[in-house]
Amino acid sequence: MGAFYLGRALASKGDYDEALKAFEKAEKSGYTASQVNLQKVGIYRLKGDRTQAKNILAKHEDLKSHSAEYHFQVASMTLTDGDRRTAVTHLEKAVELDPGHTGALFQLGHANDLAGNDDEAITYYERCVRHPPVHVGALMNLGILYEDHEKYQKAEECFRKILSADPHDEQARLFVRDANASISMHYNPDEEHEYNRFSQVLEIPVTDFELSVRSRNCLKKMNIRSLGDLTRVNEQQLLASKNFGETSLQEIKIMMTSKGLRLGQSLEEGSSLDLRYRPKQPMSEQEQAVLNKPVSELNLSVRARKCMSRLGINTLGELVQRGENELLEAKNFGQTSLSEVREKLALFGLTLRGH
Repeated sequence: MGAFYLGRALASKGDYDEALKAFEKAEKSGYTASQVNLQKVGIYRLKGDRTQAKNILAKHEDLKSHSAEYHFQVASMTLTDGDRRTAVTHLEKAVELDPGHTGALFQLGHANDLAGNDDEAITYYERCVRHPPVHVGALMNLGILYEDHEKYQKAEECFRKILSADPHDEQARLFVRDANASISMHYNPDEEHEYNRFSQVLEIPVTDFELSVRSRNCLKKMNIRSLGDLTRVNEQQLLASKNFGETSLQEIKIMMTSKGLRLGQSLEEGSSLDLRYRPKQPMSEQEQAVLNKPVSELNLSVRARKCMSRLGINTLGELVQRGENELLEAKNFGQTSLSEVREKLALFGLTLRGH
């Protein structure tokens, strides 16, 4: 038994060759051969030797009627193949046979998490962490889901448990701070609604208005495409443009007033406005291709990925138009997520606005 659990511990640390030696010793010492072989399946799968893993599973099909570990290993192989539906069926069977199988509970929680079934994911993660040894991944994912549902006290408890096991886990330490700050954070849904409405107004293209040909052409030459762009230029800048006179200026001012805006507004109010709107410089096709890449190519963590989705950020181009303070104002987006985003953008030679 000692050799068997030593093998599991070594496998969890990624010491696969040493783990195999421990399992072989366990089997020679009298530990149940089928249980040892099922653990070997997981190791061979992680080592990339899928043929060996499948061969061992094929020899133990007789376990499917009563072994939770058998179904868990089959599910893990199936997940590697990308067949999530079949994997979930085996995971549910594993939990049916052993309600305390932490591996199956975690994978079911993760599958529901990816599918957006937050309530189901929380239930599975909660069941998973009731059975020791508790894995860091389960606590981390559960804490993030708690945050998404504004259960900040429970989220903080999850992150503190990680810290109690490893006081040097800086990510967990930062998550504790974020969760603790959220507990006392004031959130006004009316203010958020008003901000979203205001942002939509700034995005209105100038082509939606009936402007004179002269005004339209001048704005086009200045690369002013939206009302947000106009809040970043003043009257003098417009009048400095060739063929843009007082008549065109009055026409623009009337258009802006109709939407509750004025020229140069963002220059005066700074960060209180959405500052994403700035004249764009010409770029090469290669640069444009990078900006058009989906934000999913950054391979962000669950927390950062959910924040991107919540903010409606779908491409790298949309992300680099955001400033650090703007991202930090987003719900559940803290310093850890910000550092992660900056590091991932740097791999593409990009930075957030203002850097």
